[in-house]
Amino acid sequence: MIPAPVGHQCPECVAEARREYRQGPGRQIAVANLRATPVTKILLIAMAIGYLWELIVAGGPGSLFDGPGLRALIDAGALVPVTGGTFVHPIGGIVGGEWWRLLSSMFLHAGLIHLGLNSYVLWIFGNEIERQIGRLFTLAVFLVTGVFAGATSFAFAPGLTVGVGASGAIFGLVGAFIAYNYLRRHHVMAQARLRGALSMLLINLIIGFSIPGIDWRAHVGGLVAGLVAGFAVDPSRPAAQRRVFAAVGLMALLGGAVVLVAVRTAQIKADPSILLRS
Repeated sequence: MIPAPVGHQCPECVAEARREYRQGPGRQIAVANLRATPVTKILLIAMAIGYLWELIVAGGPGSLFDGPGLRALIDAGALVPVTGGTFVHPIGGIVGGEWWRLLSSMFLHAGLIHLGLNSYVLWIFGNEIERQIGRLFTLAVFLVTGVFAGATSFAFAPGLTVGVGASGAIFGLVGAFIAYNYLRRHHVMAQARLRGALSMLLINLIIGFSIPGIDWRAHVGGLVAGLVAGFAVDPSRPAAQRRVFAAVGLMALLGGAVVLVAVRTAQIKADPSILLRS
């Protein structure tokens, strides 16, 4: 027994009560809080954690603003064709079967400005589309279009391009937002949202094509995938029909990503000198 403000406490009894709370009401409260949290907020937190992970891999906070170097990004999970070996026998990377990089690279960023810009756009479009199509569908669209965007980058980017960032998945959400409002274009509000989204999209595409180092291939891939996903998950259909359309549309996009990666991988294995071309 140990002294307490009122009487005494049994340490074993207190530990048991806490354990029962965590396994019962405590767990229920935690699950309820998680379900009530917008998925956009969860994605933003995941991106912040990804950036912290980069800094840990890079060896310290010295690269807090500019982000770690390419080697550290690759070690952290960036999208890259190969990570080592020779050009005759490349190993690692997507070519080496590390397909998980299509997912992990979405949560890594090349500096604090890169992270901040992507977070801002995700906050705007993510919250809006989440209100329209729901939490789970928003998460599915983000992840699936992000994977498709990464596959597009891998398939068409030259040489040993290293890719990081959530912009492909964010363009996917923008595409879904455009599809949602296009289907409701007879409403004045939808027309206004459509004009705003298209204007923003045009500006970002111009910037992406104009500034070296921006992976416009991932942006275009994410946008195309987002348009498809937006039509697939549209909430105007009956619930059962919507689930079928969503499953077919999203699985088709994942299938397309598999094809892109498989074709490019076969090309590189047949002619590794492709990796030397700019």
